[in-house]
Amino acid sequence: MELFLSISQTRNFSETARRFGISATGVSRMITEIEEELKVKLLLRSTRQVALTESGQEYARQLESILWRIKELQTNITAISAAPQGLLRVHSRVMFGLGVLPPLIAAFRKLYPEIHIELSLTEAAVDLRRNQVDIDFRISPPAEAGVKRRMLFQSERHLVAAPSYLKRMPALVSPESILEHDCLAYQLPGDEYVWTFKQQDELSQIAFKPRHVSNNGIALLELARLGEGLVLMDDYTVHNDVLQGRLVRVLDGYRISNKGFDEGMYATILDTPIIPAKIRLFLDFVAEHVAGPELRFSAHGKPAGLDVAPLRT
Repeated sequence: MELFLSISQTRNFSETARRFGISATGVSRMITEIEEELKVKLLLRSTRQVALTESGQEYARQLESILWRIKELQTNITAISAAPQGLLRVHSRVMFGLGVLPPLIAAFRKLYPEIHIELSLTEAAVDLRRNQVDIDFRISPPAEAGVKRRMLFQSERHLVAAPSYLKRMPALVSPESILEHDCLAYQLPGDEYVWTFKQQDELSQIAFKPRHVSNNGIALLELARLGEGLVLMDDYTVHNDVLQGRLVRVLDGYRISNKGFDEGMYATILDTPIIPAKIRLFLDFVAEHVAGPELRFSAHGKPAGLDVAPLRT
């Protein structure tokens, strides 16, 4: 197959023979064997030139992708059998990237010291192929083609505020009550800010004018701790603040969102026949420590010196 593909590119038996270190006669004989096996003429040969038949053109076209896949498979198999190593490019939303990933990366390094992680944190979506990202941790399921997703956990948004703020403001008894309050909001496209409240099957959307706006969840969380207003955050990011009394959850009879109700944390990778070892190992490691409804609460805000037990591989 490689010989035929070379001939289709060079249109020259002698050049192909030179490339592969065999005789031109040997090349010709092998091509004849392929044609006899396929029972179709692939080449039109003359003393001056070599031309492809219509069948030969189609055969060459498909061979190119087939041989590329074979080489990719051999590379991946070799990588799996060898010691895991290389650069692993990881992108994450800011809150998850700051609150969860650093201690896990530090612990992962102890198990696989030859895997080097490059961590980028933004609120913007990334194109895995174009941005050369191996793993993207995002809060919404991927919509683009050519990717695989692994849901680590599903989360809800909690509306929270500092106790000092709630003491000086009117009581929150319904979604409309937020209009009497200072609200802290994520910066989103458009001029309108809306929170959607869901109780059983009833939905209500409340548009409001924010007191403060930011494109960074850490900044919004700190503003809420300082008593600047209500903030809508993922439950696992405010869990410890609520437990320790720094923040109080309000309107807890409603599910609340600024986007949709299918959010959580999704690990997204390119859809390839074989997952490279460095990607597979890191995904399994993160999932072992954060996946599921309970682990997501204990994973956020762990100290950087976290000692994680080795996993079975």
